[in-house]
Amino acid sequence: MIGKICPRGEDLAGLIRYLYGPGRREEHTDPHIIAGYRDPCGLEPGLRPGGGRDFRHLVTKMRMPYAVAGDKALAQPVWHCSMRAAPEDRLLSDQEWAQIARDVMHRTGLSPHGEEDDAVRWIAVRHDPDHIHIVAMLARQDRTRVRLWNDRRRVRDACLAAEHKYGLRSTAPADRTAGRCPTRAEQEKAARAGRSEPPRATLRRHVAVAAASAGCAQEFFTRLHQAGVMVRFRYSTTDPGQVTGYSVALPGDTTGNGSPVWYGGGKLAADLSWPKLCQRWAGPRHSDPQLTAEERRDLWEYAARVADDAATKIRAWSATSPDIAADAAYAAGDALRVTAATLGSRILRQAADGFDRAAREQYGHIPAPTPVGNRLRQAARLISAYGYLTQDRTFAPLVLIIRLAALAEAIADLREVQQRAAQADAAFRAARQLTAAIGPARPAPAGRKASAAPGKSTPAEPAAKLAAQSFPSPPFAPEARSAARGPSHHTPPPRRPAQPRPRGPTH
Repeated sequence: MIGKICPRGEDLAGLIRYLYGPGRREEHTDPHIIAGYRDPCGLEPGLRPGGGRDFRHLVTKMRMPYAVAGDKALAQPVWHCSMRAAPEDRLLSDQEWAQIARDVMHRTGLSPHGEEDDAVRWIAVRHDPDHIHIVAMLARQDRTRVRLWNDRRRVRDACLAAEHKYGLRSTAPADRTAGRCPTRAEQEKAARAGRSEPPRATLRRHVAVAAASAGCAQEFFTRLHQAGVMVRFRYSTTDPGQVTGYSVALPGDTTGNGSPVWYGGGKLAADLSWPKLCQRWAGPRHSDPQLTAEERRDLWEYAARVADDAATKIRAWSATSPDIAADAAYAAGDALRVTAATLGSRILRQAADGFDRAAREQYGHIPAPTPVGNRLRQAARLISAYGYLTQDRTFAPLVLIIRLAALAEAIADLREVQQRAAQADAAFRAARQLTAAIGPARPAPAGRKASAAPGKSTPAEPAAKLAAQSFPSPPFAPEARSAARGPSHHTPPPRRPAQPRPRGPTH
């Protein structure tokens, strides 16, 4: 079930007329009130002599607490929420929809159970078999202040509860793993400017790549400047030299008066706020070592080994302790983003954008570092620093992409075990895009072996040692195990097709 809270307004009569009207495509059938602050039969609008509805009595009664609120009245008091079931769900009765509507009003605090005579006045209208609309006036009958906090999350909780209670199709919880979506105004502005995507999406990608490639704040801001991103700092009021936040903007993206449009890191994604970035960089870091030509050639192979080892461990943890794999999944997003930026591949960039949600922890939490996650970050930083200097960029990057596709598959299985449907779908789609980017299998270049014989050292070992210097792992990390693993050469098996998404509610 999907619930959508529409922007608040002030035209209550116009909204009710729309809910009882034919709709934009004549889709409204048999509109009627199924629940409200009073008995639905007493709230139902009467019929005029000509057959039309008379909404004046209903509108007057609902606006009465707002009319006597005086100076305490809100400028936009009309609260509107639409709820829709999936097309394959069974047809819910009016009584079941009424219970869902009452649960929404209780969870949001607009009309808690037992306070119907003191809370806001509201109605729930059903004019289609698979969805309802809830309309409320944000003015309490006891003249106290309306407390509306985090209503979108509360509505999402009500949807999940209804799915469990009535056996409806399960949907993903509101876990805040998705980045902020561009608004309609941002999309239209980008289209007028001839941009391929809104600036918010471009900035989120640049900031995420810079955060994955950097080991400290100074390096992070340096990489943003190298990417052509404008940066503005926010400083502490008590310590003027301490940075407490940042904002980014794209050159040419301006407001009506010509000033840049700034986006705070937290407005791009929950894990890109300044406190979250500082948490990523906590702990000792060493400068990147200077690689020899042989070590640069082996860099891609080392990264492929690390990704293969991470996929193996994540699959093992999925069956035993899924929460242990949180840092490895989070670091996999860094490795994929940096690889896509280094290789300059559009398909890899799209896969990294899609995988972005699957990598994050719920509610913007940063998982505690682990040896597997640190090795993935080691590989990402080395690829970012020395990837363009690699002399062999045919076979080795291909092996790395294969390993990243397998890693995305493992994370998709992990999210399914954790019952995080949206994140599992994002990881699965990224794995398919990575597999498509591989294309037909290409043979290894002459004179270069795909793997070494058992017991012999591989060319990737020097890069592994240098990576440990660049991003040290905890002392208990089993480095020898990952260094001894040889790459396998198989394409990740195809997964079952994703289930169709439910239609979004209309209003």
